[in-house]
Amino acid sequence: MKKLCTCFLLVSALVFSTILSGCSNSNAKIDGKTVVELVQYKPEAVAVFEQLAEKFNATHDDIYLKVDSPNDAMTILKTMFIREDYPDIIGIGGDINYSYFIDSNILADVSDYPGLQKIKPAYVDILEGLEFVPTEGTFGVPFVANAAGVLYNRQLFQENGWEIPTTWDEFMGLCDEIQKTGILPFYFGFKDTWTCLAPWNALAVDLAPADVCQQVNRGETTFSKEYRETAEKMLQLLQYGEEGPFAYGYNDACTAFANGQSAMYTIGSYAVPQIKSVNPDMDIDSFVMPGSSSPEGNTLNSGVDLQFCVTQACTNKEAAYKVLDFLLEHDSVQMYLDDQNAVPCVNETFELAPMLDGMKPYIEEGKMSDYQDHYYPSEMAVDAQIQTFLLNQDVDAFLSKFDTDWARYNRDIIAMVHEYQAKHGNQ
Repeated sequence: MKKLCTCFLLVSALVFSTILSGCSNSNAKIDGKTVVELVQYKPEAVAVFEQLAEKFNATHDDIYLKVDSPNDAMTILKTMFIREDYPDIIGIGGDINYSYFIDSNILADVSDYPGLQKIKPAYVDILEGLEFVPTEGTFGVPFVANAAGVLYNRQLFQENGWEIPTTWDEFMGLCDEIQKTGILPFYFGFKDTWTCLAPWNALAVDLAPADVCQQVNRGETTFSKEYRETAEKMLQLLQYGEEGPFAYGYNDACTAFANGQSAMYTIGSYAVPQIKSVNPDMDIDSFVMPGSSSPEGNTLNSGVDLQFCVTQACTNKEAAYKVLDFLLEHDSVQMYLDDQNAVPCVNETFELAPMLDGMKPYIEEGKMSDYQDHYYPSEMAVDAQIQTFLLNQDVDAFLSKFDTDWARYNRDIIAMVHEYQAKHGNQ
């Protein structure tokens, strides 16, 4: 597995070998203050991180927080790591890159960090689920999450008396009802392959085991079995979208939804800023994808959008923890939520964006499951596979290829899992 991760990082190093030399500031001092460097991966959050850093530095006499928000931050981080040039803290998402970093022993165990007690257990569990094999320790502090399901035009729903569906049959009935009015139920924009993952993920958390990828790696099941209902319901959704959805991209779908050309949009909360840029006054709400035959079977599709990880190279963990303490303060979290329309991972009461109203019960109860694509290797190009499947509409061929490609692109991980099983059993 270490070979897998080394090669994974080496590609970045070859391309970006001259970027960010000498970035690590673990031992640096500025005006007698210990420098803590944080590199975060969200370019859309540059402004709010600048504000947070300014506030931190104005209120701390002994520590200087230096925040870097480079474009293509994940590639740059991998470059830094292969050159053994580490920041103190990294701000990254909860996806397969996090899994690689754990396996490569880049991240420090932060299970001794008291601030973890403030985090909703569901998000800590989501991060632990990303480990290739159970690894002793905790390696990330969840900060904010996002949520995906169905955005809807609240004004249209109120004017027509349409009710929020809680089961799949109710959902299909609602789509029929909307279609009869001459309004499109959905605008998809599947020309951009990544958009195919949004409804796929939201359906899969209702219909497949949350740990299906781990189960497949252990040889306990197959995607052909666990993803069949998800695939079939993806095809059902397709009949309620725009004609030729593969001719239109994400921006087209956002624009169409913003202009009232569809009543709903199967996308995450992250699309709202783009939609609002077209129609700032649009009244948007959301609901959890009702993929199940019963309301109890539905769950919120939510994953860790931003977490903070301390690197093993950090020489002043105490200073890094003080930075984390500040970032987890109520006012800091609320500042980020206001700027990014995110979901808090901190278990306190916050003012959420109005487009999350319909998801609040799930957020408050912690009833959520991670995005399935957070486990998919990028080389497998699952988004493109789903697009091809929706074009060809051959469920068996799609699922068979999914199983075959999974075994091919995850062979090193699967071997590691089996080796772990031989030593420890199914723990």
